[in-house]
Amino acid sequence: MRLRALYLAAFLAACSATAALPVLHGSAAAQSAPVADPIALSDAMTRLQLQHAKLWFAGKLGNWALASYEVQKIDLTLEAAGKLLPAEGSIRSQVTRTKEQLEAVRQAVRLKDLSVFTKAYSSLTNECNGCHRANGYASIAIQLPAIPPVPNQLFVDQVSEGKALARSACGTCHVIADVAKESPASRPPAPDLPEIVVRSSFSADAIRQLLSSGHRRIGPAQAMANPRLTENQIEAVVAYLETLRADRSR
Repeated sequence: MRLRALYLAAFLAACSATAALPVLHGSAAAQSAPVADPIALSDAMTRLQLQHAKLWFAGKLGNWALASYEVQKIDLTLEAAGKLLPAEGSIRSQVTRTKEQLEAVRQAVRLKDLSVFTKAYSSLTNECNGCHRANGYASIAIQLPAIPPVPNQLFVDQVSEGKALARSACGTCHVIADVAKESPASRPPAPDLPEIVVRSSFSADAIRQLLSSGHRRIGPAQAMANPRLTENQIEAVVAYLETLRADRSR
């Protein structure tokens, strides 16, 4: 046992001595070791790629609020990436040009103009690829996304679709958003939607159940019409009503 303890002590001492030796940058081992790109910069580029794809589908499908959000995220990511680059040189000026192209996209989103957005987005994509090629990364080529980047996000403006569906399916009897401006064609004593959403009994599940039912024995003279909405359409109406409730609660 004493001999084993002596061997263990000698081994630990040798390990400690090796760890304490300075690294010689001119050594063969140091020269052959690969030098990795800064992790933060590669993460920023990956984040930009995802944001770039999300921006395309948001703009293409007219979800301008989401498109504006993605423009802001891209701007912040470019800012963070720029801080990881040399203060002087061509690559920094290319980042500046990319931000200028992003500003053109921002203006298109503000205008809610699909044709202007498409042109500005293409110019932004070209600027990204120009930066890659100028800095030795021509193999990384970005294109207009062919499919949504994630399967669990809806890129259409669900709230706007829900409002339009509520107008077409419920607007004959109910005021949808503005009591002062709306006059339903058929006006039995049906409650206004802005009033319904602030009731303590209001819930998304209750609305789902109501819209998916046959609407029998509901409303004045038990005559509430069945809107015959699909599951996706019901979810859009629910999204609109929940947003309306949140706006009125502020």
